[in-house]
Amino acid sequence: MSVRVLSVVSEAVPLVKTGGLADVAGALPGAVAPHGVAMTTLIPGYPAVLASTGKVRAVHAWDSLLGAPARLLATKPGEHPLLVLDAPGLFDRPGSPYGDALGKDWADNWRRYAALGRAAADLVGGAVKSRQFDLLHAHDWQAAMAPAYQRFAPLAKARAVPSVMTIHNMAFQGHFGREIFNQLGLPRIAFAIDGVEYHKGVGFLKAGMVSASAITTVSPTYAAEIRDPEFGMGLEGLVEGRGDRVFGIVNGIDTAEWNPATDPALAANYTARTLAKRGANKRALEAEFGLIESARGDGGPLFIVVGRLTWQKGMDVLLEVLDHLVGMGGSLALLGSGDAAMEEAFRAAAARHPGRVGVRIGYDEALSHRMQGGGDAILVPSRFEPCGLTQLYGLAYGCVPVVARTGGLADTVIDANIAAMAMGAGTGIQFDGIHYRGLANAITRTVELYRQPQAWRAIQRAGMKSDFSWSQSGKAYADLYARLLAEAA
Repeated sequence: MSVRVLSVVSEAVPLVKTGGLADVAGALPGAVAPHGVAMTTLIPGYPAVLASTGKVRAVHAWDSLLGAPARLLATKPGEHPLLVLDAPGLFDRPGSPYGDALGKDWADNWRRYAALGRAAADLVGGAVKSRQFDLLHAHDWQAAMAPAYQRFAPLAKARAVPSVMTIHNMAFQGHFGREIFNQLGLPRIAFAIDGVEYHKGVGFLKAGMVSASAITTVSPTYAAEIRDPEFGMGLEGLVEGRGDRVFGIVNGIDTAEWNPATDPALAANYTARTLAKRGANKRALEAEFGLIESARGDGGPLFIVVGRLTWQKGMDVLLEVLDHLVGMGGSLALLGSGDAAMEEAFRAAAARHPGRVGVRIGYDEALSHRMQGGGDAILVPSRFEPCGLTQLYGLAYGCVPVVARTGGLADTVIDANIAAMAMGAGTGIQFDGIHYRGLANAITRTVELYRQPQAWRAIQRAGMKSDFSWSQSGKAYADLYARLLAEAA
């Protein structure tokens, strides 16, 4: 009999996406299915979700879910079941899932995602007889109140169900003022250091971490890093205290969606054996970004960046190094959004280096595929990176990752040093130190390797042959579920 798992998330592809969490949440049901796990996803009923689900059936209702009427809608848009928390007062609003069109967080985000947690705890507690679950899996702070409600305010006669709390990024914790506690429907005992209290307020992620049966992060290295103050973001003591319950499981990617041999977004499809065909994609990408001087240039690599333009991602250092990148004969195509000052600085860099630096502010899924298929190297100079997905897409597409040696970047990219190259194992360029010298040296190494065609092709092929699928990670999650269920038996 399959293990029945409820996965609670604030976003999931193909329904709604703001970042890598959505990719992981969308892929996880399929990743664990071959290992005897039947996963159902619970997601808020944002307008985009309700518009995409098709035929639905109401299976439960709350007169007041943290003050708002709500329904639970069941559907199966693909191979795996989906439950949608339809609460118009909480989720039927424009903008992103978390904020308005100007990027400002909704003031009631605490209520919106506490309601998601309350609904999840009710579900695994047996509120819907036709939907029984053996385990709860909560993702990030938006779902983290689910294990806390299980622990402190379970449904009457609730089934005892173990839980997993996955941290996709410790930097986002869901910290709110003390005044919201009395509206959460929790007993007074929950407002304690081993409960939901955090710096005299309410910490959603912290509440999930202290309440869950196990904590996972999205790479083994990040699981070790968050024990230190530099990466623990104030919760390193909690992580250390729960040390034997903290596990690192690296993310995978959807190898059907991200496959250069079949990707319809590309000008030319290719495999590790037909890398020469990538040239058509590079030329198309240069034209799309107006990189005329790159196309006419001296044979330097086309670097790409796809992601958030923030301090965490090291984009401030990239801005400092851009003149060096261009001076080395390289060019840059960038797709992303984030800090307004950084967006403007990259626009200015494109104006300073016409034909060599191209910038698109925003996000375009199809364009991100074209960039992976046409770029020579993808830059990921993150100060911290729990896992990262863009470097995995780069590996799959022969777009060589140039990454900081941290978190999941360190776990998934093998530095193309002399020893690794001799063994045919190098898949990218790693570097230490998120500062000018560290990134500039990495770019110099990349350019030098690129100008050795035989060595460059070897790096590309080694990356494309890597196992970046969900097969190993799916089994690791299934094994963890089995362990927790055995302990609870």
